[in-house]
Amino acid sequence: MSVTPLRAVRSRPQPAPQQGRPEIGALLVGKGTLLPPDLFRAQALLARQEADLPDTLLARGLVSEPTLLAAFADQSNARIVDPLAERPDARLIHTFGAVRCLREGLLPWRRAGGVTIVLSSRPDRFYRRREELVTLYGPVALALASAPAIEEAVLRSAREELRDQAESTVGEEESCRNWRPQRLARLGLGVAMVMILLLATSPRLVVGILAAVALLVLAASTVLRLAALAARLPSLLAERRPAATADVEVPLMRLPVVSLLVPMFREEDIAPRLLARLGRIDYPRELLDVILVLEERDRQTHKALAEADLPPWMRIVTVPDGPLRTKPRAMNFALDFARGSIVGVYDAEDAPHPDQINQIVRRFYEAPPEVACLQGVLDYYNARTNWLARCFTVEYASWFRVILPGLQRLGLPLPLGGTTLFMRRDALEALGRWDAHNVTEDADLGIRLTRHGYRTEVLPTVTEEEANCRALPWVRQRSRWIKGHAITWAVHMRDPGKLRRDLGWRGFWGMQLIFAGAVAQPLLAPVLWSFWALALGLGHPLSGMLSPAGTTALLTLFFGAEVLNMVCGMLAVAVPGRRFLLPFVPTLHFYHPLATLAAAKAIYELASRPFYWDKTAHGIFDAPAPASPASPPVNA
Repeated sequence: MSVTPLRAVRSRPQPAPQQGRPEIGALLVGKGTLLPPDLFRAQALLARQEADLPDTLLARGLVSEPTLLAAFADQSNARIVDPLAERPDARLIHTFGAVRCLREGLLPWRRAGGVTIVLSSRPDRFYRRREELVTLYGPVALALASAPAIEEAVLRSAREELRDQAESTVGEEESCRNWRPQRLARLGLGVAMVMILLLATSPRLVVGILAAVALLVLAASTVLRLAALAARLPSLLAERRPAATADVEVPLMRLPVVSLLVPMFREEDIAPRLLARLGRIDYPRELLDVILVLEERDRQTHKALAEADLPPWMRIVTVPDGPLRTKPRAMNFALDFARGSIVGVYDAEDAPHPDQINQIVRRFYEAPPEVACLQGVLDYYNARTNWLARCFTVEYASWFRVILPGLQRLGLPLPLGGTTLFMRRDALEALGRWDAHNVTEDADLGIRLTRHGYRTEVLPTVTEEEANCRALPWVRQRSRWIKGHAITWAVHMRDPGKLRRDLGWRGFWGMQLIFAGAVAQPLLAPVLWSFWALALGLGHPLSGMLSPAGTTALLTLFFGAEVLNMVCGMLAVAVPGRRFLLPFVPTLHFYHPLATLAAAKAIYELASRPFYWDKTAHGIFDAPAPASPASPPVNA
């Protein structure tokens, strides 16, 4: 591939498209760079795929990017230039818009002799927008450059514009970026002073108020879990019955391009295993658009991936550094580089089932348009590491296999998981993407989906990941989740009336129980623990205020909540590959107190570092595992 300087680009006339020029496939065959049988097979695939012929040839390794670009140059009578060696005019990019440049694959490069040179890796993209380009710039001419070079040139020229936009895609009324921790700190200090004063003067009153709130939250959360279990139980039992073998009718549809965003930060240890796991995905390579999203300052992960041989359907997008460093900010930035109509999110330690993307595509095809999001089931491949890993696995199984599908059947807003999450691209864009400042952007997105009239479904397809099975890292991770739930609740409760109108009464109260309960329950748990003194016959500040019937009611609530949790856990893990966890379900009683430590940390950070992302280290306990999907997946 030759690289031509600017002055030579305008020296040859530009023909209009379709003027007797050979098709690109025929041209490649004629040049001897593509075999006729390979061309025939690639063209046959296009009947059921949304990919074009060049992408298919590249993804399947039938031609190289330089070879394809040279063929386009011959076809279009255009020259090849290098926008990284000769930087584009940033003013021309600004006129068209940096985001549009990335999406359209066009780069208004430079002006020469009254003509604006527009770069593209595909001539048809230039001709499709030619009239608009003429309106913006006057006379235009096509030159060719590789897609990676165009993207990198746009990024270098519009770095600040793209970075700033990624931090403010969600409207102010639905974002937490205006959160004022100083105000919360003053409020917290005032409440603490009042509580200290009341404790000194009326300790039983303070304990009574806290106990009433804690009991109310426990009772409401128990009712919610019971309702979710009742809604989920029939379908759960039906899934466990042996099904008669039958041919599954696969719908005739055109397979779409699926973009998979994989945010990575300090993931150099797990990067090689991630690439191997993504390589097991069973979906046409020309329809896969895997974007490894790296932070600019993360040199270790950059180095690890530089040593890997990435396939054509996998690429790196580097997020410019800034004061805000969160996963949603990185995904907002990377989305402009994505080319799929379906956008999925994986974490760096994920091991998705090979058939997962096919299931996602099929369900989106069958579902009505308002089903804008599909959430997969999360599980752990290192569940046998230690007791904490076993308990974490039981907790996740209860949530993703029992409670979350039950909430869906109840028609309540779903707080999404941060991975194995798939969205219709147009719906995600309409919502403003992710809130870059929210440290639980997934839970916030679930609420915004429901508020804007969309629905989420839980799909029984499994992704296994690495359980956080060390106490202090577990507390740090859980504190981020609790902090994010608190912020999400506060943001959406800015206007309770509008929230109620958007969600309806059922959705409104469901959100209160899910989000407020997620914060209040672990925070007020010590108050509830104190009541076990009554069961042991010990003294309690409220013992004189409780009648025998009241004490019995309290103990019944406590035991009922524990039994319900155990039932959910046992139902969730009573599947092949997870039954070894059944004896550990009762020990969750000793696992949950860790969340109280996390809640205390979360409350502190709400007033001090609300947007701080406490990073979870990966790749510590997954190396010895056979790393699904190599092993049989756990049935969802």
